[in-house]
Amino acid sequence: MPKVLQFGATGQVGQALVAAAGRAVTLTVLSRAEVDLTDAAAIRAAIRAANCDLVWNAAAFTLVDRAEAEPDAAFAVNAAAPAAMAAACAERDLPFVHLSTDSVFNGQTGRPYVETDTAEPISVYGRSKLAGEQGALAHPRTTVLRVSWVFSPYGRNYVSFMLNLGRTREVLQVVADQFGSYDFARAAIARDPLTRARLEPTTQGAFVEAAARPPRSPLDSSKLAATFGFTPQPWKPAVERVADQLVRNGI
Repeated sequence: MPKVLQFGATGQVGQALVAAAGRAVTLTVLSRAEVDLTDAAAIRAAIRAANCDLVWNAAAFTLVDRAEAEPDAAFAVNAAAPAAMAAACAERDLPFVHLSTDSVFNGQTGRPYVETDTAEPISVYGRSKLAGEQGALAHPRTTVLRVSWVFSPYGRNYVSFMLNLGRTREVLQVVADQFGSYDFARAAIARDPLTRARLEPTTQGAFVEAAARPPRSPLDSSKLAATFGFTPQPWKPAVERVADQLVRNGI
């Protein structure tokens, strides 16, 4: 059975990976309390000491707006840490998998992005994640997976946020000029019999946010399917499945 070392324990991606791993792998999970992600020496020591065949990184600074005010913190976790992980993996000839984001793009193509498209991030968060990709890919046996619109039954995310608002508001204003936002919200709250809200479309400009968001940044998963034989579930049944689970659990 493959042995995997995972950085990131308490975030929604980390929790989802633990749940998905099941009995398929022997998983060792390290939280930030166990390894300081701003300490390259601590990262290297953890990887050198691990009995593993693969390392993957689910840890990140994901507070997009806060990153604008705390760029050093964002770059430490999103850029320097994965570069240190990849370097330590290279010393042991271990494969390293790093998760990145659609926020490395500016959202102006009008079509799903492919891996070879030019990255032009428009926020500190996006720039820090792009720097993390570049730092990790400077080392051999590194794979970067970009993900978009992350949601799950774990932690706070867009689906759980909309479900909670749907129970407390009569009218719920939702951004309709950012690809996915309005449709995700509508699909989610339609699964909750306790929702009170009526959706009302609005624009990104109606909300004051520190960080710019790409207006349209879906990712083309053709290479993922061709390389690994894996095709992600379409977004709507995935949103409905997660919303159903959250509703059953009382959100």
